[in-house]
Amino acid sequence: MFLLRRVKAYLADEALAVIAYCLMPNHYHLLLRPEEEGALAHLLQRVFNSYTRAFNRQEGRSGTLFEGRAKSILVDDERYVLALCRYIHLNPVRAGLVSEPGEWPYSNYLEWIGRRPGVLVDRAFVETCYPVAGAYEQFVMSALKEELEKGLQGYCCD
Repeated sequence: MFLLRRVKAYLADEALAVIAYCLMPNHYHLLLRPEEEGALAHLLQRVFNSYTRAFNRQEGRSGTLFEGRAKSILVDDERYVLALCRYIHLNPVRAGLVSEPGEWPYSNYLEWIGRRPGVLVDRAFVETCYPVAGAYEQFVMSALKEELEKGLQGYCCD
């Protein structure tokens, strides 16, 4: 949760919006929409420098925590964005951590489906894409059903 608190704290200073996120035990997914050049890199630098300092202080160590640089890709197609959101929100199910995405507290899936208030979601984007209550949940759960029928093979972004 420390990582999410850092994102929330620094987000106010940056010109970007959180679309989807999911923190997993060994990795994370952040789908962010920058409104200004450099906002994404600046936020990630601040968040992970802060996280590294706090972790090192807690553990009495020094040095880097993460291997390599964060990966980022440009997504400029709305269908692809929505497929990525679904992929991100289904990650804990695919990993066998929960049986449905609403059980995982470390993502903004519950904000997407209106079952939890939160600031780490672009509500205007969600409401534009899914103006009818339950539509996103149906989109995700239908994909989960298909994956379960296929044996949780997983897919992203067709």
